[in-house]
Amino acid sequence: MSFFRRSGGHIVLAILACLSLAISIYLTVVHYHSAVPVVCSESGLINCENVLTSSYSVVPGTALPVSIPGILWSVVALALPLAVLKFGPEVRQLRIAELVWGLFGLLTVLYLVYAEIVQIRNICAWCTGVHVIVLFYLLLSVMLLQEPVVDAEEAIYGDETSDGLTAPPYGQASPNRHAPSRR
Repeated sequence: MSFFRRSGGHIVLAILACLSLAISIYLTVVHYHSAVPVVCSESGLINCENVLTSSYSVVPGTALPVSIPGILWSVVALALPLAVLKFGPEVRQLRIAELVWGLFGLLTVLYLVYAEIVQIRNICAWCTGVHVIVLFYLLLSVMLLQEPVVDAEEAIYGDETSDGLTAPPYGQASPNRHAPSRR
């Protein structure tokens, strides 16, 4: 249970990155294969077809759909929490990298939301899903960066044992409750 308490936030970051990756792959497939239908409204304010076929749906100056950089962002966003899970939250640089990557993602999202609302005047539900995921990724990475790092021994023993005695050093047996006190 202490592993989840220590690592639960990074597991959630990895899940968010997987969701973003799945949506980005789907949007890339839709872009390149016209036979794959866009599962989204095609009329009114929410109109994925208009957004995905607009000039803003490709990286400026290229023919690459913006979903390909979305795939790249998602892969890095997945690799960072997996690295934290492997090397431990004590490696503060990884937690800072999660925050910086989330900020980079949010700046991109702000541009894309501007393009959708102001320029295209339509919203893509799938894109909005990724935008919300990026926002949650950033907010959670801020929270995780603020958490104090707990090393493995402290996670196991805590500051004190339940009977008020100080936890023994790693590798030593716990004190006997029934032994006479040496105070």
